[in-house]
Parts: sequence; structure tokens; C-alpha cells
Amino acid sequence: MAAQRSYDIVLFGATGFTGGLTARYLARHAPVGLRWAIAGRNADKLAAVRGGLAEIDPALAGLPLLTADITDATSMRAVAEQARVVASTVGPFIRYGEPLVAACAAAGTDYLDITGEAEFVDLTYLRHHAEAVRTGARLVHACGFDSIPHDLGVWFTIKQLPDDVPITVDGYVRAGGRFSAGTYHSALTAFSRTTEASQAARERRAVEPRPTDRRVRAVPGRLARSRDLPVWAVPLPTIDPQVVRRSAAARPEYGPDFRYRHFAAVKRLPTVLTAGAGLGALVGLVKLPPTRRWLLGRLASGQGPNAEQRAKSWFTVRFVGTGGGRRVVTEVAGGDPGYDETAKMLAESALCLAYDDLPATCGQVTPVSAMGDALLHRLTAAGITFRVLSEDAAESEGRAPC
Repeated sequence: MAAQRSYDIVLFGATGFTGGLTARYLARHAPVGLRWAIAGRNADKLAAVRGGLAEIDPALAGLPLLTADITDATSMRAVAEQARVVASTVGPFIRYGEPLVAACAAAGTDYLDITGEAEFVDLTYLRHHAEAVRTGARLVHACGFDSIPHDLGVWFTIKQLPDDVPITVDGYVRAGGRFSAGTYHSALTAFSRTTEASQAARERRAVEPRPTDRRVRAVPGRLARSRDLPVWAVPLPTIDPQVVRRSAAARPEYGPDFRYRHFAAVKRLPTVLTAGAGLGALVGLVKLPPTRRWLLGRLASGQGPNAEQRAKSWFTVRFVGTGGGRRVVTEVAGGDPGYDETAKMLAESALCLAYDDLPATCGQVTPVSAMGDALLHRLTAAGITFRVLSEDAAESEGRAPC
């Protein structure tokens, strides 16, 4: 039984940049009595991480170290079978993530990660969801900035509206910060695999059940001046809308007809046009193996913004929800989105699965469908703000935001 295993939480990838931040967060905030370990392929690097953790809490000088490599199925199985919850930061996940997902699904072990890679999420659904349902494992992807603020932010928003009427929500993301080598490599890898990602999405749509008594949609918006906020609304083709849609499909609280749209909020149109042109050129370049290799070589694994740079980073996501003749504007906000806050979100998600009284779910599930209010309360206590900015009567039912 999972409750009888050696560890409540195993953090896989603790020697990486985000993994190290997550380990340090647990060192500072884990409850007394948490049985946890760190895992990775390099025993010397793991010992070095443990040494840093012992400076935070001397009791961690004896923190267990698990040596495991994704190319060794036996070591993956050993990690999964010793843990109640495994949290992974090892990306790009399309290259390195699946062996651990497979091991956790087979062992009935809860699994978390911080991926924003839609192809990886779709493939693990196709290959491991059924096994996780059989064993009772919960496979919860996107437990970092992708997609906790958006998934929980929409959940927080719809809770301010009636649940028996059509609901529309639009999210507007703003953020400032630098990226690490891991984020850079994951993004370039995803840009180079758009054809494969589209195929995986089609295969998942063909087999994934959908609600038969409700309508749930995540629809693309269009570039326009927002009617809700003093910004340009730029459609964001990230994984976040799909995560929100899957949460809405799993929970009746989203109403009989739910629709979500996802935007970047940009103040100046020239910024939008310049960024769009640069992104288009980058997507073209990474599809060519020589330029892809050159671009990937620009940042080495483990590099990332320092503490001073992260302290200046921030994010806000504003949501405009309408339903039942009411309109509500909410906001989720925090500090450094990609690293400090992502580490916090992943660690609190792992603690949530390990400790909290949660809905009965299994298989591949979203953060909201797995953890919902329990995680919302944890993150609020940890300093991420969820607040209502305004509530009033909607101008008209179903008004377009932009």
C-alpha cells in the first residue's frame, strides 16, 4: 500500500535549477515528520544538494539520496515503489519524462511535474492514463507556472458566479522575469515538434471521453484591444487553456456551457508585432537540425537567473468572468513565475497530495480536479494572492471581451 511506503515525497531532478529551488523550499517549509528524499542520476551532485539543504536545516544532513536514471527501468521502478508521491522537474519532458510517469502509473504512485509541453501530456494520457486508473495513481502534469495560476485562477473565478448558468472566462497574463536553461531547452524542443504535437493531440481527442450533458470549450481569441483592460489582448497558444478545459470537463461547478480564452496582456502594439515576428523566425529556425543544435548549445543545463534577478520578477493573471447576468474580475499574482513560484507550486502540490483530504480521483487529472480548494488554500497561505477586484452586473450575457 502507498501509505506504507518509505517516503511521503521523492523529488526527482533535485540537482537541476528548478529542482534545487524546490528542494530548498521543502527544506524551509516541509512539516515536521515529512519523510522525503531527493533523487537523480549523479550521486555526487545529490550529495552536494543535500549539503546545501543541511545549511538550512541541520537535520537534513541525513536526507536520503536515491540514485536513478531514466535509461534504467529498474531504478525508475525503485523510486516509484518507495514513494507515495513523486515530483519531477526533469525536462525537456518529451525527452526525459516518460519513464518516470510509466513507473508511477504501474506502481500506483502519485506523480507531479512542471511541464508545459502539450505533446508530452497528450502522449502520457494515451500511454499511461488507463494503467494509472487501474492502480489508483494520480498523474498531475503542469504543476508550476504552467498551469497552476491559470487553472486555479479560473476555478477561483467561477466560484464567484452561479454554477447553473453559461459561464465565460477570459484570462490575461502579464509577467516579468528571466528564463533558465531548462525552460529554454524545453521551449525550443516544443517549437521543433509542432507536427508531432498536433498528431498526439488528434489521437487524444479521438479517445478521451467528453461530457455529454454539458458543453466545455477552450477557444482561441483574436489579437485586439481589450474591452476589459487597458491592454492589447494577444492569444497565447500555450497548454494552459487545455488544462482549464479539462478541469471544466471534470467538474460540474463550471456550469452547463463553459468557455475559456487565454491572452497575454501587452500594453503597446509594436511590442506585440516585434515579439510575433521574432517568435515566428525562431520556430522556423529550430526545425532545422543545425540551427537547433546551435541554439540549444547557447545555455548549459543548470543555468538560471540568480536570486537578485528572481527577486525582481513577478506575474499577474487577471480573469474576467461572466455568467447569470453578473461580471467578476479576479487576479492571481505572485513573484518570480518560472522558478521561485514554480518551486513553491510544485512543492505545495506534492504536500497537498501527501497530506490533504482530496476528491477521489485517479488517472491523468488536472491540478483543479485532483486538488482544487485544498491547493488553493495552501498557495494562498504560501503567499500567492487570489483576490476579487470587482463584481458588477454584466453589460449583456455573453459579451465579448475584445
